[in-house]
Amino acid sequence: MAENIGKIIEDAINKALKDRGEINILIAGKTGVGKSTLINAVFQGNFATTGQGKPVTKKTREIKKEGIPLKLFDTRGLELKEYKETFRELESFVKMKNEDSNPSNHIHMAWICVEESPKRIEDAEIELCSLLSNHMPVIGVITKAISDEGFRDKVQSHLIQAKNIVRVNSIPKKLDNGYIIQPSGLEELVELAMEIVPEGQKNAFAAAQRVSIKQKQNKSHAIVAASAVTAGGTAAVPIPFSDAVALVPIQVAMLAGITTVYGFELKKAFLSTLVSSTITGAGATLIGKTIVSNLLKMFPGIGSVAGGLIAASTASALTIAFGEAYIATLTYLIKNKDISEISEADILAEFKKRHSK
Repeated sequence: MAENIGKIIEDAINKALKDRGEINILIAGKTGVGKSTLINAVFQGNFATTGQGKPVTKKTREIKKEGIPLKLFDTRGLELKEYKETFRELESFVKMKNEDSNPSNHIHMAWICVEESPKRIEDAEIELCSLLSNHMPVIGVITKAISDEGFRDKVQSHLIQAKNIVRVNSIPKKLDNGYIIQPSGLEELVELAMEIVPEGQKNAFAAAQRVSIKQKQNKSHAIVAASAVTAGGTAAVPIPFSDAVALVPIQVAMLAGITTVYGFELKKAFLSTLVSSTITGAGATLIGKTIVSNLLKMFPGIGSVAGGLIAASTASALTIAFGEAYIATLTYLIKNKDISEISEADILAEFKKRHSK
């Protein structure tokens, strides 16, 4: 196992990154509508400010930041008289992307941003919604939302192809009387986006967004549940000590998957340290339980089958406890700090403390 652990960790990292995938979102809106502020409020790492952008059409720019499984396509020029030409270029680009044989290269949804304060929706915004909805799900986002006065209903009546309309205030805003309006609508937007994004991109969206811990937890719980089923099936094989080795890659892959869904960078050195610290800490208890179950497998006939069943139950329970302790660790840390402020040492210390209980 010591000779193979390096390959096990490499395989786990590759699988986790493949399973997480990437998500591509098109964001459209007039200049000054608040797209950059919205993007930075929803996604990790000051994406719109520090992400590397490149033009893909005359009025559309691709934004990507290393370590975040997200590409944004920022479409501009809606306020221009020649916006129809912009739309023709955009539609050609979208068709090209969505005809790609690899679904990861498709544009998976669009957000059309409309500012609330003018209380006006433009023909360009209506036409864009109609155009994009032929190729992907569309969400209407009312930005700088402070006083609705029926504007949401008006937008909904015009952007009829949109899946829903969400009012969002991305940052605190201080009014003239000193009252501060707090951010709102961000979690609703993230939950709606999670509902409509393709299944293969849900983990990527959960990782890229910074608003909803619940979405990260939900996808991580699913990883733990799947790992527990696999661990139970592996341990149920009535061959002495067969699961002692086979469980390790399952549980390492589980840790890698959870790490990526929470949006942390996955490094081989970190995962190696995480695994080794677990084995030298509370791992003795896990190894002891596994050995007892495997010893029962050495009895022929019924004893062998019974031993397998006990091992399956133990392996599933231990995998669940292991995974849920890691989820609790990452949840606790990101509730108290921005992800950029959390070090690998913080994760290791908190996980070791929780896993040893």
